[in-house]
Amino acid sequence: MKIAFFSTQPYDKDYFERHNTRHEILFFEARLNEQTTNLARGCNAVCAFVNDQLNAAVLNTLKEMGIKIIAQRCAGFNNVDVVAASRNDMAVVRVPAYSPHAVAEHALALIMTLNRKTHKAYNRVREGNFSLDRLTGFDLYGKTVGVIGTGKIGECFARIMHGLGCTVIAFDIIINKELEAFGVKYSSLREVLERSNIVSLHCPLTEQTRHLINKGTLEIMKTGAMLINTSRGALVDTVAVINALKNGKLGYLGLDVYEQEEKLFFHDLNENIIADDTLVRLLGFPNVLITSHQGFLTDEALTQIAMETLQSLTDFEEHKPLKNKVSLPLTPSK
Repeated sequence: MKIAFFSTQPYDKDYFERHNTRHEILFFEARLNEQTTNLARGCNAVCAFVNDQLNAAVLNTLKEMGIKIIAQRCAGFNNVDVVAASRNDMAVVRVPAYSPHAVAEHALALIMTLNRKTHKAYNRVREGNFSLDRLTGFDLYGKTVGVIGTGKIGECFARIMHGLGCTVIAFDIIINKELEAFGVKYSSLREVLERSNIVSLHCPLTEQTRHLINKGTLEIMKTGAMLINTSRGALVDTVAVINALKNGKLGYLGLDVYEQEEKLFFHDLNENIIADDTLVRLLGFPNVLITSHQGFLTDEALTQIAMETLQSLTDFEEHKPLKNKVSLPLTPSK
């Protein structure tokens, strides 16, 4: 099978070439959108990532070119118009569980860094400043951590925080009975926001969850609480969060995703002027930590992503059942 591989990063090429044994892959650094669909001409499949745009117009064009399958090398698929794909008789597959531990552990890294200010201490020591002034944190032990979304990643995160001695409460429309038996208490969204010292988002992006964290829900949260988002950028109303940081309602913010990240993340813009005033404003807060969607970036996760994606393409080519096929009705997840 000939595959047009979009939004290629060096690690993508490394891992896919390492595990590919039968397919022809054309690697493109360009993102897939209406202006770049022509790159897929002559291919049978498209491999896409989170910021590629697979709307109806793109899918219609790909269909005319002979593309038969869309392989998302990630768990989420909110960037794919799956109704249009179904209408065009195009299969859509994904990697639903490449390494939930990777993202859950990155959420913990954001929490620990924000709390103990290790990034600031590192820079100080390198400059010969060994002062401890303004580096005071707090014990995680005994704190209440709210987990919104307890799928595979949320479950891993909840177990990690429970192991650190935190009281873990959660909100999800589906209760994970094993997690509940483990000691996690399920509550209403309002109660989770009201009680938690730390709130961590691990839910999918849908019309119902878009801007789940907004002016109203921020007002419910404890004053000085920490908010962590390693899921999808649009779960958070960025302007509302900035206002909450300015007035002191929100004490800490850790993001691995951002509403407008498709214009910024995965690219070296070191020599460029960042035109996104909202992001620049966020970066100006001393209690904000932003990473560029790297939560998944572990050897184990990249290996699983490559192997699962390639296996799905092989199964499609051999007319075998697609275990990771996205079907209607559906709910996107991370």
